[in-house]
Amino acid sequence: MTDQDKLIAAIEDQLRRDADAIALHHLRRLIYQDGRDDLCFHFEDLTVDCTRQPLTQDILQRLLTLAEAKSLADFIRAMFAGKAINLSEDRPVSHCRLRTPDYRQSEAYRKLTHFADNVRANQNIKSIVNLGIGGSDLGPSMVTAGLAGFHDGPVVHYVGNVDPHALYDILAQCDPRSTLFIMTSKTFTTSETLANAGLVKGWLEQNGVAPEAAMVAVTTYQERAVDWGIDPARIFDFDEGVGGRYSLWSAVGLSVMIAVGSTAFDQLLDGAHAMDNHFETAPFASNIPVIMGLLRVWHRSYLGHMAYGIMPYDQRLARLPAWAQQLEMESNGKSVTRHGKPLDQPAGPLIWGEAGVNSQHSFFQWLHQSVDIVPIDILIARKPANLLGDVAWQASHKTLAINAVAQAEALAVGVEHVDAPHRHFPGNRPSLMVSWEATTPYALGRLLALYEHITIVSGFVWDVNSFDQWGVELGKKMAHDLASKSDLDGFSPAAKAFLDRLGDCLMCCGICQHWALIRCDGGCSIMWWRHIIVWQ
Repeated sequence: MTDQDKLIAAIEDQLRRDADAIALHHLRRLIYQDGRDDLCFHFEDLTVDCTRQPLTQDILQRLLTLAEAKSLADFIRAMFAGKAINLSEDRPVSHCRLRTPDYRQSEAYRKLTHFADNVRANQNIKSIVNLGIGGSDLGPSMVTAGLAGFHDGPVVHYVGNVDPHALYDILAQCDPRSTLFIMTSKTFTTSETLANAGLVKGWLEQNGVAPEAAMVAVTTYQERAVDWGIDPARIFDFDEGVGGRYSLWSAVGLSVMIAVGSTAFDQLLDGAHAMDNHFETAPFASNIPVIMGLLRVWHRSYLGHMAYGIMPYDQRLARLPAWAQQLEMESNGKSVTRHGKPLDQPAGPLIWGEAGVNSQHSFFQWLHQSVDIVPIDILIARKPANLLGDVAWQASHKTLAINAVAQAEALAVGVEHVDAPHRHFPGNRPSLMVSWEATTPYALGRLLALYEHITIVSGFVWDVNSFDQWGVELGKKMAHDLASKSDLDGFSPAAKAFLDRLGDCLMCCGICQHWALIRCDGGCSIMWWRHIIVWQ
């Protein structure tokens, strides 16, 4: 064991003792202690209030010392320098580069903005439909909803699910002669996206519209998109080192740019870039992504909290928990280290959440009175966007903000009811409040970059690779392997029985665009799977 390893082990042992000690101090006592204001951190108009955390300055200092002992600063420098920190794939991590002013002078970015501006100026295009899944759907759809008050372009729809109802319901709202479809797939082999694109191609042709005039592609593998039938001039590239869940800043954000315009999209990038600079340069003691990332570790590894909630008190940010769920769970839901050794402690909490105030009338009951303790982030803008001059709307927003603060206080303090146990609220439920002035493109970009860096920090301290997703790739590989067999030997009896019960299926092959009625019975059922998984 090296001297560094011994130091890390000593710090971790002390943190475990800290966890035992802090458990003896209820939050209702901690939050009123002198000096708690030092647990509020600020960057520009962004404030992160950690005063309702089971945390002291001494514990925070030990967490910061742990990060230093593990050489987090070197890792951050390596990431921004373009080193291959994604060890299992031997790649750099490039998404932060997309937010720099220099990148926005590149030919790729100019091509993207030129296309978006032309679409917005084309009065014949009324609707945009983005076909993607995972990071190709969650990121841009969340940002589009988050910036709803800034939309001045065509209506934008998102289809991620291969469930035909999802696409059918969207197409029912669209005119084939005035709709642009964006196929978004990093590899251009994503079966769900290609299946939906095949249906769209057939729908366009049935309505007398040439697919090549109504479809564009966003991908790293342009030749595959060309083979599929996309005009090379209408293909937008992004770097191999940009992971799907980190990709909304790239050409994957084309749908967002069309909705809000290139100026607003630039502001989104500006906000993210500002957080990047803060993350890269601020001392750890005032570095908000570092502190919040270390709190993830504190809760998961030392306090034993398996889950973590993200509650935006902003209806426009209702999709942010789903985006954060993929971001953190796909990044840090790992059981081996970056070097392939078994982890000696769990990593990556279960991330979940919903928009307030609605969530107060559903699962907040569980947060308040369950035997389980789930720490949460409460996110709230101090003023409503686009309504800053209207007193009535400001008053309504104030009611929203009061609800957010009240929940944080109630979770921490609780209510004693000795004679009525069903009305007893134990309290001692930690929360962290993140607030900012108003949800503008700049503020949203800054917030999303913050959560990206939280994920990266916590993943590094756990010693996992936050940039690969072999669990996702395994599911894809198994599906392809099973579908390529000549029979169903690879399926369980239950799976065979289910496939046999599917009946007749009308479907379209994403490659040849041929519609066929396929009988899903007996040995023929494999043909259905090969259509969906292999050929598409």
